[in-house]
Amino acid sequence: MRGRKEQEPEKKNIPVLMLKFLIAAYFITGILLILLAMLLYKFRISDGFVTAGIVVTYIVSTFLTGFLAGKRMEQQKYLWGLCIGALYFAVLAVVSLLVRQSFEQICGNFPFTLFICLASGMLGGMLS
Repeated sequence: MRGRKEQEPEKKNIPVLMLKFLIAAYFITGILLILLAMLLYKFRISDGFVTAGIVVTYIVSTFLTGFLAGKRMEQQKYLWGLCIGALYFAVLAVVSLLVRQSFEQICGNFPFTLFICLASGMLGGMLS
């Protein structure tokens, strides 16, 4: 069991913890996307399956890191999971915008992607 003095420094390092969780989320994303690419190469799967695989990747990544954040923070777990989902989406949106260089091309999927990132991160935090 942690003493009160051990918990106080953790609370001051919340930005560092959130960055660690975000890195973990993108590490999980990378592994899942590599697996999806291997499936695509090996079995020549359809575009619909690839799209579904990408959505599942977002869900699994944010759920797991929301779960980890909830376990680590111990209070307001759903809120920390929601924050992880929001940060994950923010990085995803910025990178997508930089790559495509046009907001019009990517705004169609943004509401759906935002919802699944927020919801799965929050659910992970709630279930932690």
